[in-house]
Amino acid sequence: MRAKRKMFSLAVLRLIRTVAVAILVVTTSLLSEVANADGPQLAQTAGSAATPSSSSAEGTEIEARLYGPDLQVAGVRLNRLLLWRLYAAYGFEPIWASRQREAAALWNVVLRADEHGLDPNLFHASLIARAAGLSPVDRDLLLSDAFLTYADALARGAVPIEKRRHDDLSLEPQPVDVVAALQTAIVAPDPGRVLDALAPNSAAYASLRQVYRAYRAAGSQRNARLVAVNLERLRWLPRAMPPDRIEVNAASEQLLLFHNNVPVFSTRVVVGELDKQTPELQAEIESVLFNPPWHVPHSIAVREILPRLRSDPGYLARHSMVFQPDGSIVQRPGARSSLGQLKFEMPNPFAVYLHDTPLKGLFALDNRRQSHGCVRVENPRALASLLLQEPVGSVDEAISVGSTHRQYLPTPLPVFIVYQTVSVGPGGSIQVFPDLYNRDQEIGDQLNAPAMISSVPVQPQLRYPIAAKQ
Repeated sequence: MRAKRKMFSLAVLRLIRTVAVAILVVTTSLLSEVANADGPQLAQTAGSAATPSSSSAEGTEIEARLYGPDLQVAGVRLNRLLLWRLYAAYGFEPIWASRQREAAALWNVVLRADEHGLDPNLFHASLIARAAGLSPVDRDLLLSDAFLTYADALARGAVPIEKRRHDDLSLEPQPVDVVAALQTAIVAPDPGRVLDALAPNSAAYASLRQVYRAYRAAGSQRNARLVAVNLERLRWLPRAMPPDRIEVNAASEQLLLFHNNVPVFSTRVVVGELDKQTPELQAEIESVLFNPPWHVPHSIAVREILPRLRSDPGYLARHSMVFQPDGSIVQRPGARSSLGQLKFEMPNPFAVYLHDTPLKGLFALDNRRQSHGCVRVENPRALASLLLQEPVGSVDEAISVGSTHRQYLPTPLPVFIVYQTVSVGPGGSIQVFPDLYNRDQEIGDQLNAPAMISSVPVQPQLRYPIAAKQ
């Protein structure tokens, strides 16, 4: 039942995203009509000196093509929605023929996309290099699409959320209006700097870029490609990470607690097995549940527990499990509970959470991918003490009561579960972790494929099924 509710939640999320895009299309159309009705004054606010509607032959062609069902140049599909918004602000006239300095500055930035681990050919570099065979309108549209696509890649990743797996749909930066960003760049003294500023400005991103440059200079293409994949993952995170937060890296099987952007606590964790992978997500820990019962997910009950009962009728009693009136199974609280004696509650669509475990020996293993998807914490009492801002003795006392009870954090704490197979550690040391979840290849392939910002969200395939959690 929980699995069905989870898939229903994901379906609702996808529906909401699709409706939001439809609303954006309608709103954009209405705003454009208002802008055209008010004349050049509104166009000026966007950095344009164009007339409110196309008057030249090129402008007429641009407007007709943007209103058409499909927009392509030399067989490459362009983003009609974003281009329509951009050209509407300039009266549908060509943009770059009269702004060659700005175009050259922006194009030089696109050609340096490799500095961010991005292939310039994702942004029509090879096609524009052969622009002599293109019409002026085709060239103008292609340049605009290149600038918008590059801005989008820096702002939220070249593999944005609608092209990723279901199990990381909740991991994304704040939305950026790349059309507005490009318009700002056009009137800026240094247009390229405006676009570059859309990339993450975190220390982690800057350090990883240095590693990428070093590998490129050494001719180590394989290592450079791996770093490029992890630069892409950093572009999926908020530009301003909360100064107080938890980061769980499922690749390194490690948890870090940050205070004022400084790591103050670290502990090992156990994450999901290869066929029950821990998803990448962002959520908030709201409370700590002492002596939690474990409501066994339906999938685990059907696949693991019920088959055991056929040959071992005493299995439930030995594990303090009981059937509920609705047929579900619950494990009573206690030191031997699968959740241990502490659960860190963090609502999210995947029903994933952090918790204690009685199986302390798992933390000594090199391969700590042993759970059903949730994150087991090696030192949960120390973590609870830090989150609740109380001594460890108070946590011990709350556990010793024996009953199940909840204590809320003074302030909900953001949690980011990520999957970084390359990172830069203390002192600039390069840390590489095995890609046991086999996620790097998929991202690497998309970073080397022709890119287009999707006007309508694509429904990604669930490559890594998330089983119920424990």
